[in-house]
Amino acid sequence: MGVSIEALDVEAFDAALPALAEVLQACVAGGASVNFVCPFSLEEARAFFLDKVRPAVVAGHRVVLAAWVDGEIVGTVQLACDTPPNQPHRADVTKLLVHPKARRRGIGRHLMEALHEAARARGRSLLTLDTLVGDAAEPLYVSVGYRRVGPIPGYSLAPDGSGRLDATMIMYCPLGERVPLE
Repeated sequence: MGVSIEALDVEAFDAALPALAEVLQACVAGGASVNFVCPFSLEEARAFFLDKVRPAVVAGHRVVLAAWVDGEIVGTVQLACDTPPNQPHRADVTKLLVHPKARRRGIGRHLMEALHEAARARGRSLLTLDTLVGDAAEPLYVSVGYRRVGPIPGYSLAPDGSGRLDATMIMYCPLGERVPLE
């Protein structure tokens, strides 16, 4: 299995839109807590990428990476670089998604490593993210250099549509020497 990671320019993003939407919809249906609640349709996933992500890609504020295996997009992650003027060194990691059929093959790690390279290339030395407490991605984040800040209880609705409130874990990753570790 060869994994290739590609940063999507606007043209490539437009071509990849159906596959990106399919990955998002499959992940949410599989229980991923990535801001959406079931039921969550393929059309809603497409609208998210088209209405929320594409304008940021066009403006140069967001990097979308796609993971390809055997000519098919099986994962994605985003680097949000639209930060305030006093935070030009920082970016947010959003929507690390690996299709349920492609999990446990190192694709998430490949995406995160490529995301770190993309961040460094843009002069970003501190990355932040939040993830569901106890989520399978949390150990991955720790293994690629993220540190836990702590949980926030009752942060978001559970993706299963039950109405339960879940906790999120705030994490950060220093990529450069300018970032104090404590």
